Amino acid sequence: MPSVVCSDASSDPLEPLFFPRAVAVVGASAVAGKRGYKAVQGLIEAGYRGAIYPIHPREEMILGRRCYRNVEELPGEVDLAVICTPAATVPGLVEECGRKGIKGVVVIAGGFRESGPDGERLEEALLTAAQKHGVRVIGPNTSGMFNLTIGLDLLGLRGVRPGHVAFISQSGNMLLSLVLEAQYHGELGFSIYVGPGNQTDLGFNDYLRFLGRESHTRVVTMYVEGFRSGQRFLEIARAVSRHKPVVVYKSGATEAGKVAARSHTGALAGSYSMTVDLLRQAGVCLVQQSDEMLPVAEGLAAWNAAPGSRVAVLSDGGGQATIAVDRLVEAGLSLAPLEEGTVRRLASILPPQASLRNPIDVAGASDDNPAILAECLSILAQDDNVDALLLVGMFGGYAIRFGEQLMGNEMRCAETFAEWRKKHDKPLVVHSLYAPIKPPAVRRLREAGLPVYASIEHSVRVLQALAERGHHLRRCSEPDARHVSPQPCVREVFLRAAQEGRNPYEHEAKVALAAHGIAAGESVLMRAPEHVEQVLERFGDRPLALKIVSRDILHKSDAGGVRLDVRGREAIVESYESILASCRAYAPKADLHGVLAMPMAPKGVEVIIGMVRDPVFGPVMMFGLGGIFVEVLNDVAFRAVPMTRDDAESMLRQLRGNKLLHGVRGLPRVDEARVVDLLLQVADFVRAYPEISELDLNPVIVHEQGYAIADARFLLNPNVLPLEGEE
Repeated sequence: MPSVVCSDASSDPLEPLFFPRAVAVVGASAVAGKRGYKAVQGLIEAGYRGAIYPIHPREEMILGRRCYRNVEELPGEVDLAVICTPAATVPGLVEECGRKGIKGVVVIAGGFRESGPDGERLEEALLTAAQKHGVRVIGPNTSGMFNLTIGLDLLGLRGVRPGHVAFISQSGNMLLSLVLEAQYHGELGFSIYVGPGNQTDLGFNDYLRFLGRESHTRVVTMYVEGFRSGQRFLEIARAVSRHKPVVVYKSGATEAGKVAARSHTGALAGSYSMTVDLLRQAGVCLVQQSDEMLPVAEGLAAWNAAPGSRVAVLSDGGGQATIAVDRLVEAGLSLAPLEEGTVRRLASILPPQASLRNPIDVAGASDDNPAILAECLSILAQDDNVDALLLVGMFGGYAIRFGEQLMGNEMRCAETFAEWRKKHDKPLVVHSLYAPIKPPAVRRLREAGLPVYASIEHSVRVLQALAERGHHLRRCSEPDARHVSPQPCVREVFLRAAQEGRNPYEHEAKVALAAHGIAAGESVLMRAPEHVEQVLERFGDRPLALKIVSRDILHKSDAGGVRLDVRGREAIVESYESILASCRAYAPKADLHGVLAMPMAPKGVEVIIGMVRDPVFGPVMMFGLGGIFVEVLNDVAFRAVPMTRDDAESMLRQLRGNKLLHGVRGLPRVDEARVVDLLLQVADFVRAYPEISELDLNPVIVHEQGYAIADARFLLNPNVLPLEGEE
């Protein structure tokens, strides 16, 4: 049997599917254009080195290969079968493959659970047959798969170059789009592709884990419409991204889940922005435009990461240099401040009219000597302040623009660039006006694996991705192994609330937080006017906030259930009675448990801290600025639990309005370290109590000395409640 070169993941259970020693095509066809024909054709034309076994009940030969009537007739061991027959036949065929010892099947047909109840039952039968014999399933309803490193092509796509970019896509058309773009580009190639389809057995998590170990793949690229097990995906992505870039284009931004949400955190969770935050937390590079996928994948395959975000721009024209600088700043990158020695060395080879401060404009010096660009870039690469370099202009087109006599000079410059990776570890990205027509110098750069783009925007996006990945690799770490034991007093709070058919009251929620060292503040529950004496005994003449306590009134201010800056016995009693009257008028049938009195929080910045147990990603923390910033602007950041300290710190940096935390317009400067500590404490708290489905601390007043939790709300999960006496 012909040999097949295996990957470094030889112990992986998916190895036989992606590196099979022999492939059977069930439902092979002699009719050109049929999937059973294209699968055989693709294997032959791609040069698959294993055995190819077409299966057809009547044909003797297909494309020069002997046919077999059924799976049982197959000679020798077969690792993979591609099934190209209608859905109704699939469960029985999977059963036959299992009895034959075939380790994996690719099921092309649709008509399973995506088609309705009958299809769902058919898919269950497929899975039952597969699990009975230990057969792994790609699909059903999949566009197929290929592994071009061994010529395994089950799609029959012509002209696809082997390379180092793997692609997992829920859309076959997205694969076709990238393949066509790569063909137009000229040099970029693919290693492995797989369409997850219905993910009946194998899914995104399995494929990403496998490709993270597969030796031919430098970058894993994914088109995702939705995750089925998002929490596990984040764990795998965090592990893979430490040694291999993962690029994701996530479509399908949705508002699903917001209608039923009852807290600020719940209302904002489940959003597209939440998914983006969580994927970035795991080290994934997110692209938000489909035409960025291939450029970013190419740039990461070439350079993997940049040591920082400081970029040196070298240009042969001022206009494009200005555009590049605008895009760099918008992308969060910075212009590298050049060392004086660098400026002097540039001055020694460039004309007097050249601009020697970043961005550098050679002022026409390259028009008759393109090789001077290589000299300039070599000087810039030696500057310790430079993390990456961007060449913008007409490189590759000098001989076209100014005369063929420049061809030799330009090609020598291209050869110098081609050797760049051997001499420098700083990424070089090239923008060329002439990239679309592929002149020889541009082709040489691409052959050498250097990224070249016709778009300044794509060039900058690649530099941004390299800088983000560099930051991730410098800061990534495992979440601290902090363990918080649930406290009996907290479980009692939850049990009492559940028995009464409600969520914990605010003062109960604060008691639970305080039990875990989270400073939630003191309060007194008033259930009668005479309880004013307890309030005065506890707080004296300090200004107070009074708030309604009711299972039926969630938004207290809307019901007139809040009074602020209340002082003295008479004012407290009047506020108590006024709050009850307003709430009775607002909700006559509401159960009014009492009025909570607490000291006014010190002056500071209002923020919101929340947690929601997302059905896809599990427990997710949220942090944002309060007031209009959360109500209208949705200026919030999300991170999956558990979190690292860097995760928490990055939540503060991410906010568009984060300058408010630094002390502006009379506001105090916030103790950010205490806020980060609070975020980590709350994250640990919710890990200890799966009973909590949502948590809302809103507002939290943060200031120079720390924070004050002005309001706290928990929502309990009725399906996860503590047992009486549980510890």
